Amino acid sequence: MPLLSVGLQSAFRSERVSPLLSRRLKIATVVLLVITLAFFTWVTPPHAEVLHNILHHLNILPFMLAGLFFGWRGALKTILLALALQAPSIHRHWHRAPLDAQDQIVELSTFGAAGIIAGALADRERMQRKKVEATKRELENVYTELHQNIERLKKTERLTAAGQLSASLAHEIRNPLASISGAAGILTRGQASPESQAECLDILTKESQRLNKLLTNFLTFARPRLPRFQATLPSEMIYSVAALAQHVAGEKGVALEVETSSDAREIDCDPEQIKQLLLNLLLNAIQATPNEGTVLIRTHFIVKALQVEVCDEGSGIAPEERDRIFEPFFTTKENGTGLGLAIAANIASQHGGTLTCRANIGGGAIFRMELPCSEAKPLPKQNLVQA
Repeated sequence: MPLLSVGLQSAFRSERVSPLLSRRLKIATVVLLVITLAFFTWVTPPHAEVLHNILHHLNILPFMLAGLFFGWRGALKTILLALALQAPSIHRHWHRAPLDAQDQIVELSTFGAAGIIAGALADRERMQRKKVEATKRELENVYTELHQNIERLKKTERLTAAGQLSASLAHEIRNPLASISGAAGILTRGQASPESQAECLDILTKESQRLNKLLTNFLTFARPRLPRFQATLPSEMIYSVAALAQHVAGEKGVALEVETSSDAREIDCDPEQIKQLLLNLLLNAIQATPNEGTVLIRTHFIVKALQVEVCDEGSGIAPEERDRIFEPFFTTKENGTGLGLAIAANIASQHGGTLTCRANIGGGAIFRMELPCSEAKPLPKQNLVQA
């Protein structure tokens, strides 16, 4: 641990020292260039005009570097240093080679102005960079705070949902438990008639089954199985589900009609889960539809989505209840668990789709499942209506 601490301290010290060394190196480079140019300008004979001209042009190097490194103030200081060091050369050449001296002054002024302009631009770029970095830090802080707030909200929402589910589950369990307790008490006293005993045993059986169904549905809702996606033809699923529900519809005297789209596109889904969803909707529709009524299940495609609608002719769902029917444990049925539609909506959501409900114009309700689908494939058309 002491070695680690010493290593970290050394690393931090090196991070603080490195910018200082870099700045000193830049200053040394600029000063060395100015001194070198002034030295060679002094030692070069006045009659070597070509060499003097090259040396004058090289003055742009320290001026531009100073401007880029230290801004316009650094460029100005470098110009003053160059003038001070090259003043003897200018004075010496003023009488021996006046054109060279004048050319030296002009080029020092011109290149110096260019260095100052470059420094001003560099200063402005550094200021903009600092503003961008400050804005970036502020955005990072805001993002971190927002992420923390979202996580807190999610945690609060999960706790609230868990509390609501627990309260609802406890309420739903209490009723069958009360019936089981009452029936068990009657049987325990041993004074019930054979008819009462049979009735109590029937209550125990039914309420136990109801509890088992409630807990099974709750576990399915709380721990849903992830979908196993595969390419599936919607029409095959629709006819399969209709065949499963046909017996229940026939016993109640309800006609079951199927309309499938002629557009032969496939959808990527878990066919077993989608069948479970559609069967739940069909059975609910059959229960809500009176005798000699009709339940219609139809499919059609819109752009890149499949829509499946289940239409019944029941009494419909009140508008204030329509917004709550997908909530866990909300039910209008006497013996319902209130989890069927919640599980169905969860399945649709896991497939990237939606499950909605609206009123049927002719009476009853229409449940619509919408799922994404793939491109059309040249498959044979199927019959549009099957009774």
